[in-house]
Amino acid sequence: MHGAVLLDERGSVIRPALIWCDVRTEKQCRDLTSKIGQEKLIQLTCNPALANFTLTKLLWVRENEPENWKRVRSVMLPKDYVRFRLTGERATDMADASGTLLLDVANRRWSQEMLHAAEIDERLLPGLFESPAACAKISATGAKETGLSVGISVVAGAGDQAAGATGMGIVGAGTVSVTIGTSGVVFAATDRPALDPHGRVHTFCHAIPGRWHVMGVTQAAGLSLRWFRDTLSAGSNGARESYEQLTAEAAKIPPGSDGLLWTPYLMGERTPHLDSNARGALVGLTALHTRAHIVRAILEGVAFSLRDTFTLFREMKVPVKNIRLGGGGARSPLWRQIQADVFGQSVEIVEAEEGAAFGAALLAAVGAGVWPSVDAACAATIRAASCVEPQPEAVATLNASYAAFRRIYPATRQIFSSTPL
Repeated sequence: MHGAVLLDERGSVIRPALIWCDVRTEKQCRDLTSKIGQEKLIQLTCNPALANFTLTKLLWVRENEPENWKRVRSVMLPKDYVRFRLTGERATDMADASGTLLLDVANRRWSQEMLHAAEIDERLLPGLFESPAACAKISATGAKETGLSVGISVVAGAGDQAAGATGMGIVGAGTVSVTIGTSGVVFAATDRPALDPHGRVHTFCHAIPGRWHVMGVTQAAGLSLRWFRDTLSAGSNGARESYEQLTAEAAKIPPGSDGLLWTPYLMGERTPHLDSNARGALVGLTALHTRAHIVRAILEGVAFSLRDTFTLFREMKVPVKNIRLGGGGARSPLWRQIQADVFGQSVEIVEAEEGAAFGAALLAAVGAGVWPSVDAACAATIRAASCVEPQPEAVATLNASYAAFRRIYPATRQIFSSTPL
């Protein structure tokens, strides 16, 4: 999602794509917000200007690489470039387009006001389709490169989060998914474009026609654990320990990590801070803490950051009736239990572990006529495999830890930000 793939008149890539986690565009975010206004931006696109979003990357290239920008004849999101290579067609879906800052999310069309304000020619953008819609066919070139048959239909698809939520059955109000991969996402389906006036959660079109979703993002969720393993936990011979080894050690530490706290802001942070200058912090270290304490604090800190989104959902009156876990974090028994305890609610794990790939397959099946709707496809295929219940004593301990966690960002912001509180 959000990546900027820039093509010339021959359809050749002009420069390496600026991907979702590239946050070099803070200046462009400030300039765009100053020009349009924060409130107006959210009215137009349902979201504020964030360094992750595609438009800010286009503006960065135009400002910093003018010779490259002069060559641009087409702009695509990463998955849509794959479609272009397969079919020769320029197309995208409503869900992925929602993360460009160029879509009128409420009305599911390119925003003419945003295009005008950013001075972007609409002819650079791909055609818009609903996620299950067949929008292209495998070309002779695509068939030759892949072995697929000429003429196979290709549906619009979705970004990884909307597809992953589809694959977990998050299609109606009340069911929420929590996915921990490199980033962490809390995702809720809605029947309307629910807005946070401060833009702390994203409001996007869902992969289901006529529905939307709200989504909170932790930039460095699984990335926090990977950073610790790769940077601080390699052996003398350079061998990396497995995540299973690390979490097995952490499971011996009590909830609350004996007062140790981690803020997972290694890549700045989106929800709820909208601050690319936010920085990670390990707070409360003593000589009694061990490596296992640090690992458990990281697992808990990521869960606390995800809980921030649930706090915002309550403010927005977005219902949360049941929670389903996905991504690599759902494979860890300890991290599953920590999430149940931090959220104070039971969590489910679905049978299909393929996440976004499974959701994409369901969208393709609907586009091919196997099921009449995405709802029908999910009802026929998605089942809960297991459920993890919160532990009352751990919930109480982690509620106290979460209250302390919430005080860390304001304190560290005064250290790292050029605009202190």
